[in-house]
Amino acid sequence: MRLVETKSVKVGSRLAKAIYNDHDAILVHEGVELTDRIILRLQELGVSYIYIQDDVTANLVIQQSISEETRRRAIAAIRSEFSKITNEITIKKIFNDNIIAKDFTIIIGKILEDITNNEDALTLLSETIIYDSYIFSHSLNVTVYTLGLASYLNYSKKQLLEIGLGAMLHDVGKMVIPLHILNKPGRLTEDEFSLIKSHTTVGYEIIKKIPNLALVSAHCALQHHERMDGSGYPMGRKGNDIHPYAKIIAVCDVFDAITSNRSYRKAMLPHEGLELLYAGNATLYDREVVKALRNVCAIYPKGLSVRLSDGRIGIVIKQNKEVLSRPVVRIYADGERKVEPYDLDMLLQFNVTIVACEKAFNDEKILVANS
Repeated sequence: MRLVETKSVKVGSRLAKAIYNDHDAILVHEGVELTDRIILRLQELGVSYIYIQDDVTANLVIQQSISEETRRRAIAAIRSEFSKITNEITIKKIFNDNIIAKDFTIIIGKILEDITNNEDALTLLSETIIYDSYIFSHSLNVTVYTLGLASYLNYSKKQLLEIGLGAMLHDVGKMVIPLHILNKPGRLTEDEFSLIKSHTTVGYEIIKKIPNLALVSAHCALQHHERMDGSGYPMGRKGNDIHPYAKIIAVCDVFDAITSNRSYRKAMLPHEGLELLYAGNATLYDREVVKALRNVCAIYPKGLSVRLSDGRIGIVIKQNKEVLSRPVVRIYADGERKVEPYDLDMLLQFNVTIVACEKAFNDEKILVANS
């Protein structure tokens, strides 16, 4: 299977991985021949990338970073608990029981188990699920990335639980902000941006009232938009005045936001998102956290078409966890000339680099793997 940008999919291609909604219903079945209408509908639903069938990579297996069961349980819990918070009648009841802490603690344990058992590098680009709320999916994705980074940085079990809960609840304050402002495609007014920024303090006030949650988890919500140079909000903290948990969540929050499709911006590929973070490295974000992200997340996901510096074209089929920027690539073309497919381990051949990805060269005469 090959990962392609939805807008560049050829009519007649066959879907290699079914697309679900977050209620576990199949929207488009595996093997379906893609028509103009289906492709357009997927774009309207915000699906940036899909997997299509491809002879060169017919045996490629994509392992999700977390299991479908874990993701389903997590989204259901986030939807349920976040939705209760918006109902003023039930807020007092919520804060008098332990449901949120108990449910989320179990889910964080499952996410950690899935990440630990997954042999591939961390990636959420392979998730072919359409969500009815960006806040719910974003909260889960940030939690997955955060736990992956915190595990890599050798956080203790107690610390993983604290930062995991903080990550899962970091945007809970957005539940009281009108959707038309959250999803506004144009420039925000000063008043609208002030309202958006208030989600940090609102989230802090909500979380600190929840029984059996460490106060540090509330500070994750409060500080995840602070920046190393003091240019963030709500307090303009800088450097060591920002809690280490918030520094990690800040990077994961931005990385997921820019690699997810939004109404006002299309998704970047992971390597593009990482380059953007590196541009703000040490100025906006913690240097060690950004470096950890590069060592944890799949920069070039499996199934992605890439062009090498010597003109060869191939598809990423395996990650080298020692150096994620140098995966194993199945070569199928040399320039415009089709060749018998063979595997190139970039960790063993240092004289080539990846210079472009699928969406940068979707010309049919070059992308010959499916012809």
